[in-house]
Formats: sequence, C-alpha cells, structure tokens
Amino acid sequence: MQEVTRILNALEAGDEAATDQLLPIVYAELRKLAGNKISQEAPGQTLTATALVHEAYLRLVGNEDEQQWDHRGHFFAAAAESMRRILIENARRKKRLKHGGEHDRVELPEIAAPAQQQFDDLLALDAALTQFAKESPEKSELVKLRYFAGLSEQEAADVLGISRATAARHWAYSRAWLFSQIKSDAD
Repeated sequence: MQEVTRILNALEAGDEAATDQLLPIVYAELRKLAGNKISQEAPGQTLTATALVHEAYLRLVGNEDEQQWDHRGHFFAAAAESMRRILIENARRKKRLKHGGEHDRVELPEIAAPAQQQFDDLLALDAALTQFAKESPEKSELVKLRYFAGLSEQEAADVLGISRATAARHWAYSRAWLFSQIKSDAD
C-alpha cells in the first residue's frame, strides 16, 4: 500500500497520469466497501456498487479543487465520506415529490415492505450524524468508516490512528448517542 501513498503524492503534485495508476490499485477495495454498503440498502435500490464506486472516485480525484491526501487511510476516509454523500443525495432525490416521494415503492409481483422506511432511516441517521460531528468529530469519522465504508473495527482504528480498544469504546458511545438522538427526533 506504499504505492497508493506514492500515487496520491503524485496526484497532489499535479501529475495527471497518476489518476490512471490509482484506479486499478484502489478499485477492488473501493468496490468491496461499496458492495458492503449497497447490500445494506433497501430492496429496489437503483444505485449499484459499481456506480457508487465510480461516482465516489470521480468526486475524489476528478474534483477541480486541490486534494491533500496525507496517506492511504486519509484517502479511504474521504472515499467513505463521498459514498455517504452520494447515498444521502440518492435518498433525498427519491423522496422528492417529482420522483414519486409521496408514494410507497412496492416490488411486484410480490408485495414487500415499502422501501420508503429505509430512506427515512438514512436521512434521520445523516441528520443525527451531522449534529454528532459538531460534538465529537473523531467519533463521527469512526461512524462514517464503520457504517458507510463498511470497515471493521480494526480497519477503522488503523485509518484513524487509534487503538482497537479506543475504537470499540467510541463505537459503543456513538451508536448509543445516535440511537438516542434519532429516537428523540422521531418522538
């Protein structure tokens, strides 16, 4: 993974060819993260893992603004945040009246539980996570890495540069705080 850091540094220095070198190296890992997240989405999801990876990658390296990547972990944390934003935008788009947001989505031929609840849950989580980030930015980053990027406790701890025990404590606290916030907002 030293190669990823070297390529990220080349991208930062303005080497356009480095973009072509980066995708093959990180694609498999990004695809795994996206596949994990998409598998947790409601049935009828129109966004595929491949589309999520491509959109996130374009936002990461195709951005006009200069990106500063300190290391591999920083890149994947940014990828997790990008995937989160894409999923939130997709959920908001589907809830708009213009896109049938006032109607429940039903799978045919069998009647399944409406997917609308999944979008509401995702939007409630996003609102709570935004508020949580103001109070505890490091813990909110852990939530993004665990929930939106699908990293394990150890992988998220490595990205954040904290011990696994600290990550476990932060994860337990974060889940309790977010649950409490979402429940109080629903009431």
